[in-house]
Amino acid sequence: MDIEIKVPSLGESENEATLISWLKQEGDIVAVDDVLAEIESDKITMEIPALDAGVLKRILKPVDSTVEPGEVVAILDDSVPVASDAAVVKQSDATIEEKAVTTVLPDTEATEEAPVAEVREEQVRSEDAAEYVVHKPAEVRPVESGRHEERIPMSGLRRRIATRLKQAQNTAAMLTTFNEVNLQAVSDLRSRYGAAFQQKHGIKLGYMSFFVRAICQGLVKYPALNAFIDGDEIAYHNYVDVGIAVSTDKGLVVPVLRNAHLMGLADIEAGIAELAERARNGRLMPDDLKGGTFSLTNGGVFGSMLSTPILNPPQSGILGMHTIQQRPVAENNAVVIRPMMYLALSYDHRLIDGAEAVRFLVAVKETLEYPGSLTLDL
Repeated sequence: MDIEIKVPSLGESENEATLISWLKQEGDIVAVDDVLAEIESDKITMEIPALDAGVLKRILKPVDSTVEPGEVVAILDDSVPVASDAAVVKQSDATIEEKAVTTVLPDTEATEEAPVAEVREEQVRSEDAAEYVVHKPAEVRPVESGRHEERIPMSGLRRRIATRLKQAQNTAAMLTTFNEVNLQAVSDLRSRYGAAFQQKHGIKLGYMSFFVRAICQGLVKYPALNAFIDGDEIAYHNYVDVGIAVSTDKGLVVPVLRNAHLMGLADIEAGIAELAERARNGRLMPDDLKGGTFSLTNGGVFGSMLSTPILNPPQSGILGMHTIQQRPVAENNAVVIRPMMYLALSYDHRLIDGAEAVRFLVAVKETLEYPGSLTLDL
C-alpha cells in the first residue's frame, strides 16, 4: 500500500519551509523512524522521519523546493517485504566493511569533533557551556592565485536571525552593564561534590546550573528583567523560562528551558544537556524556541573575554557569560589568584532603569560568589 510522506507541523507562525536534503533515495529500504529528509524553516531545521517501514517508492519534491505543512513530499510502499532490523544492521555493517577495504580511513582523532577550547579546571568546559558548538570541520580549499567572489543563497534560518537581531536593535533601547564574578566558591563546590553529584544524577555538575539558578533568584527580586513590553502594556511573568543560546553549523538557535525557577541543579544540567543534544542532531521542534522570558549566552566557550549580547525579542534581558581566567584580585588586604569571569547584562532601557539592571547583576554576582544562598530562602 502506498503511504504518503507529509511535511510535519512547523508551528503556529510558520507556513512554509525549504527542503534542504534527502537522506533516502528512491528504491531505498526504510525502517521505522529512519530520517527521510531534512527541511529548514525561518526558525529551525527539522527532520522528516518514516512512521512506517517499507521502500521509498517516489520522491515528489526535489531538494531546494518550498514545502508547506501537510504537503506530500514522497510516497512509501509498505507492501514490499523489508528485512528485519537485525538483517538491515548486518547488511549495513557489511557495506561499511566493504567500503573500508577500498577506502583509506582518515585519522579518527583528527576527524572527531574538536573541543571548543583547551579545558582547565577553572575554565568553562564545553559540556558545561550555554553555547554548545556543533560546527563541522572547516573545509580545506586549495590556495588559488586568482581573485574571485563566491555567492550563495542566504538560508531561511540565517535570514530569520538577521531579521530578529535587527528588530531588536531598531525596537528596544538596548543598554549593557558589566561586572565581574569570582567563581572560586563554585569551583570549590564542583571539585568537592562533582563526583558524588555525577554518581547520583548521572550528569556532570557544571557552571551552567549555578548561573541559571542565580538568574532565577535575581529575577524574583527584580521582575522587570523577566517581563517585556507588548504594545502599551507590560507583560510580567510569575515563571522563568530561560533561553539557552546554542551555536550550530546552521546558525544560532535559542531553545527554552521551561520552568527553570522550579528546577534544582541536576534538573537544570539534564535539561540543558537534552536541549544541546537535540540542537546538535537537528531534533529541535518549533515549540522548543517559543516563550522564553530571559536568555543566557556564553561567549566564553569561544574565548571571548567581554562582549555586549543582543536581546532576544521580545525579552527585556540577556546575560552574557565569558571565559574564566585566573587573575590577581584583592582579598582581605592580600593579592590572591582567583578564577574570574566578566558578566554582561544587556537590557531594554524602555522598561528597566539602569539602577535596577545594576542591582540585578550584582544579585547574580553575589549568588555565584556565595552559592550557599541558593539553598536559603532569601
